[in-house]
Amino acid sequence: MSKCDRLVDLGRRQFLRGSAAAGVGAAATVVATPKRAEARARVEYPSNRLANVADLAVDEPLDISYPDDDSPGVLIKLGKAVPGGAGPDGDIVAYSVMCPHKGYFLNYHAADRTLNCPGHYSRFDVELEGQQIFGMSNQSLPMFELRVDASGDIFAEGVDELIYGRTNNVLGG
Repeated sequence: MSKCDRLVDLGRRQFLRGSAAAGVGAAATVVATPKRAEARARVEYPSNRLANVADLAVDEPLDISYPDDDSPGVLIKLGKAVPGGAGPDGDIVAYSVMCPHKGYFLNYHAADRTLNCPGHYSRFDVELEGQQIFGMSNQSLPMFELRVDASGDIFAEGVDELIYGRTNNVLGG
């Protein structure tokens, strides 16, 4: 290993050490969501009824707004259980439809189950908790935490990422 390689490796370790310390400070202000494949930040918002399970058909997105009318989203029944999915089959997910990169409105593509940005071509996998699979965005798509009650009503109760255009995840008052 050359001296230069060791310096690069040392730089990576210092970066990771600093990132871990910053993450510990940030963790005090958010709630971990243990049922997700990876621990992601979660912000709790007031519970809001979005729809009923009977309103959904597989791969036909339903337009919603959460946590308020200025935050468009989509509710999708995928037809198979997925990480973070809700409902009796664990197949209902909801996401913000504003690209985290520049706020373009995303389009659902049922063939590969992605939400796609027409602006800079970011793509997000709706079967993998909104994970970015291509493009300019530097974060996953904000996923809404869902709860389904005994009557089939679907409620959103939190968001796991910062919604585009907001400097924080606190509703105005």
